[in-house]
Amino acid sequence: MELDSRLVRCFASVFPDLTTEQIKQASGKTVPTWDSLAAVTLIAVVEQEFGIDVNPLDLGDLNSYSAMKDYLRHRLNGRMSERSNP
Repeated sequence: MELDSRLVRCFASVFPDLTTEQIKQASGKTVPTWDSLAAVTLIAVVEQEFGIDVNPLDLGDLNSYSAMKDYLRHRLNGRMSERSNP
């Protein structure tokens, strides 16, 4: 499954009232229910879905859908490179 659709599914599980388009524009500033509990829940869901551990130092930067997508793209590409190098 594509990164984008998996991430949308993660966001939808934490923010079920948002449409897919709203999710793709979502940030801590645009979603009233995006509080600290929602942020922690979202990170946990993303970690579970993608099989990663998010570095606590990165948490402050993961405050929007686009930031999360960029972060995952970078992390998952790094993991793929590690797998291809013996």
